[in-house]
Amino acid sequence: MRSVGSSAYGTTVRTSPLVIVSNFGGESNTALLPSALATEDPTQVAKRYAKAGVLLPTVSDTPRTDEASITDYFVNFLKLKPQGEILESYVTIGNNWCQDVGIYEFTMGATGKKVRGRYSFVYVYEDGEWKINHHHSSILPEGIVTAEPITKDEVRDLFQLWNGALATLNPKKVADRYSKRGVLLPTVSDVPRTDYPGIQDYFTNFLKLKPQGEILESNVIVGTNWAQDAGIYEFTMGATGAKVKGRYTFVYVFEDGEWKISQHHSSVMPEAGKPEAITEDEVKGLFQLWNNALATEDADTVAKRYASKAVLLPTVSDVPRTDYALIKDYFVGFLKKKPQGEILESNVTIGHNWCQDAGIYEFTMGATGDKVKGRYSFVYVFEDGEWKINHHHSSVMPEAILGSSPKPAVAEEVAVEEEETVLA
Repeated sequence: MRSVGSSAYGTTVRTSPLVIVSNFGGESNTALLPSALATEDPTQVAKRYAKAGVLLPTVSDTPRTDEASITDYFVNFLKLKPQGEILESYVTIGNNWCQDVGIYEFTMGATGKKVRGRYSFVYVYEDGEWKINHHHSSILPEGIVTAEPITKDEVRDLFQLWNGALATLNPKKVADRYSKRGVLLPTVSDVPRTDYPGIQDYFTNFLKLKPQGEILESNVIVGTNWAQDAGIYEFTMGATGAKVKGRYTFVYVFEDGEWKISQHHSSVMPEAGKPEAITEDEVKGLFQLWNNALATEDADTVAKRYASKAVLLPTVSDVPRTDYALIKDYFVGFLKKKPQGEILESNVTIGHNWCQDAGIYEFTMGATGDKVKGRYSFVYVFEDGEWKINHHHSSVMPEAILGSSPKPAVAEEVAVEEEETVLA
């Protein structure tokens, strides 16, 4: 079916997509441009354009106004192995010129992708054949996404909107900062939160800590209506005073007129979570660091073996020593006896950046020659790059004061079994 009209310029022919009178491919002409594209030779494609041809291409801002620049454009475009099909065509025929405008679709042989666009071809009859005098190709405008402008600093400031929502202590306010299809991978939950109720539920508990965040390191990428901010942040928990560092990724999208969080991934600092390796023998060896400090007879040197928040429950003082000054004060008196210790029985437990050594030790007092046994518990923590005493509890052997106590039943059973084995 074809409708024909007239104008001052010639005859207008309106056709269906299947009946095309043009040099792209039609009733009486071979498909000249598609055939040239199929050669994958940019010079062959450029020869389809007239001497004064002008190409305004789909994916380049630069008008191509001569054979060299037209060839240059198709060098890259042909790498996609495009083949076109006209979907909608409007033709005007004049005196030695004609026009075909409408919508075409390309199938990219290299990727299988299909792309629609608008086209205008103006053909002229030159040197005995029809050539393209003007070719204007553009993407379909309704599919064009208009970018909402945002700077890198403005992306960083989006964090403050979320942080401000935290300050309200209202989980609904925080959940409102996430987009309709927002995904939260939270720091302290294995469960991905992929909808509004799930996100709100997570913050119901998290907000009990009264968190406030600060970005320490930020790396921003800005795209078309999306932006990403990834780095390191630190939270101060108002409920406890604790400070916690973590890694973060925020992906923001422009939705319903404002920037919302499309993806939020928060994780603990992995190196901070890695325990310091230590063996049982090395734990037992930590006692010698403390014993060597005793040998210096310098109370300050001994006190420095204790951690910043250490507690010492000493053998011969009722006063818990809970800071550096009190610990040092205890050893000022104790070191006058010139003590040197030896572990007689040791029981070691190793944890995550902490370890425990508990048992029985014996001191020889260099000032008097006396020997004194005691029970000990050392709890060590890894602090500032070394193992320190976080807790030290020392006590006298209680049976010397309180009298003998019944031995454990297990020990008695073992003794009986050993005796029976010998008799057998």
